[in-house]
Amino acid sequence: MDLAALEIFRTVVEAGGITRAATRLHRVQSNVTTRIRQLEQSLGVALFVRDGRRMVLTPAGQTLFDYARRILQLSDEARQAVQPAHPHGRLRIASMESTAASRLPTVLARYHQAWPEVELELVTLPTRQALEALRRFEVDCAFVAEPLDDAELVKRPGFTEELVVIASAQHPPIHTPADLERPTLLAFEAGCNYRARFEDWYNRCGHPAGRVIQLGSYHAIVTCAAAGIGVAIMPRSVLALYRNLPQISIHPLGEEGRVATVLAWHRAMGSAALDALADMLPGVAAPPQAARGISRTSRPR
Repeated sequence: MDLAALEIFRTVVEAGGITRAATRLHRVQSNVTTRIRQLEQSLGVALFVRDGRRMVLTPAGQTLFDYARRILQLSDEARQAVQPAHPHGRLRIASMESTAASRLPTVLARYHQAWPEVELELVTLPTRQALEALRRFEVDCAFVAEPLDDAELVKRPGFTEELVVIASAQHPPIHTPADLERPTLLAFEAGCNYRARFEDWYNRCGHPAGRVIQLGSYHAIVTCAAAGIGVAIMPRSVLALYRNLPQISIHPLGEEGRVATVLAWHRAMGSAALDALADMLPGVAAPPQAARGISRTSRPR
């Protein structure tokens, strides 16, 4: 005896017969008749007395009908509890530091206003670590940088970033790694997608990897770049957050600097709260406010 059989049985009783029940259920009459007979056989009792075209409940049928209504109601309540019609509960989000700082505040403020019953938790992690947390089910979703090739993960377009190289204000234009006065890279820990992109760019030009100084915040990275300790790669949108940007030079990377940020989650972790967050994403970011500083424009490559 399963829920589908109980649903068919209840509909036959409420509709007053096989024909009308089949219409309501969008099934052929023979299928409804077969399911009722199978239910009677599994229970070992007759549920209806068939009097011509009429179907009258037997005492056993009346008892089952009472239970069927209660069971199906509980089933509906259970479905609503785990898949609510409106977002509620806890939503654990992992995000890259840059996205959390420059893109998410507005989105999360709108989300909190629209869905106050959702308890938001946000942790910042580099892309690789965020994906690992996602696969361990330590978070419900993650904002990570493309490329993302994992058949178990669902992804929704979020934002498009422009990555730029920053250096001291006196640094000459940077077109290739050979233009770097100091090849020291200021970056987050290994696992950062932007750091990996910079290192790939460096290696493709045939230069040995330079020294990497790992720092824990973009503010530290910017001030160290301004001091001439090294160079860094970061989204222009992060630089746009500064009211008083330290004296740095900004070097665009052109098409190589365009990176898509996506919202990713495991297929089994979908929820109304997560769907509501995905629906608030723009899919592509508006052009960020120009960051102040000395802009060095790259020549075409």
